[in-house]
Amino acid sequence: MSIVFALLIIAVGLSATMAVAYLVAVRSGRSGWIDAIWSFSVGLFGAIAALLTYADNEILPRQWLVAGLALAWSLRLGFHIAMRTAGGGQDDPRYSQLKHEWGADFRARLFWFLQIQAAAAFLLVLSIMAAAHNPGPALGSNDWAGIVLMLVAVGGEAIADRQLTAFRADPANTGKVCDAGLWGLSRHPNYFFEWLGWLAYAVIAIDTTGVYPWGWVALGGPVLMYWLLVHVSGIPPLEAHMLRSRGEQFRHYQARVNAFWPGLPRAAALNQGR
Repeated sequence: MSIVFALLIIAVGLSATMAVAYLVAVRSGRSGWIDAIWSFSVGLFGAIAALLTYADNEILPRQWLVAGLALAWSLRLGFHIAMRTAGGGQDDPRYSQLKHEWGADFRARLFWFLQIQAAAAFLLVLSIMAAAHNPGPALGSNDWAGIVLMLVAVGGEAIADRQLTAFRADPANTGKVCDAGLWGLSRHPNYFFEWLGWLAYAVIAIDTTGVYPWGWVALGGPVLMYWLLVHVSGIPPLEAHMLRSRGEQFRHYQARVNAFWPGLPRAAALNQGR
C-alpha cells in the first residue's frame, strides 16, 4: 500500500468517525461523547499509521512501541470521558456555550466543527506516524525518554482527573473551585499532561543528525495541541464558563495559580487573599 493511499484512507476514516460522533451527540444530547470518540479515533488511527509497512512488510520494534503508546493514551482518556458522560451530570460547558451562541444553526455548524476536529486529529496522527517510522537503531535513548514522558503524561493526567472527580463528589465542595493536589499548581493540569504526551512523540521522532528529516513533522503534535488547549478550544471557553459560574472565587484562583504550566502559587496573590 502506498503511503499517500494509506493517509487518504486514514483521513476519510477520521472524517467518518467524527460524523458518527456528531450523530451520537445529537441523538443522545450529551456532547461528552464527542471527545470520547475523538480520543479513541486518534489512538486507533495513530496506531494504524504507526504499523504501516512498506516494501519489506516488516514491522519494527519502534513501530510497535509507538502504536502501544498511542493506544494506551487514547484508551485511558477515552474511557475516562465516556464513563463521565455515561454517568450524567452537567454537559460539557464548552459545547453548551456553542449551542447558545449558534442558536438555530447549532446542528449544522456542529457537524462542520467536528470535521475540523477530524482534520486536527489527522495532523496528530502524522506526529505519531513520524515517531513510529524513525529508521534509527531501535529503542535508543530517545525512545526511552519518550516512554518516560508518556508515562508521566498519562499518569499525571489520570491523577488530575481523579483529584477533580473526588473534589466534585464531595457535597461540601458544591460551588467551589478545585485547588487540591495538582490543581493547586496549574489551573488545568490535565491539559498540561495532555500536551506533554504529544511531546513524547517528537522526542522519539526527531533525529538531529539529519538522516531522518521527516522526524521534525512530529513537532506538529505538541505545537498544535498547545495552540488548541491554551488559545482555542481548551482554556479560553472553559475559563469563561468558570468566571460566569464561580465569579470572584475563580478570579482569586486565576490570580494565585498558573493557567497551564505547573508552578507554586504566587505569594503576592496568596497574601492578598488572606
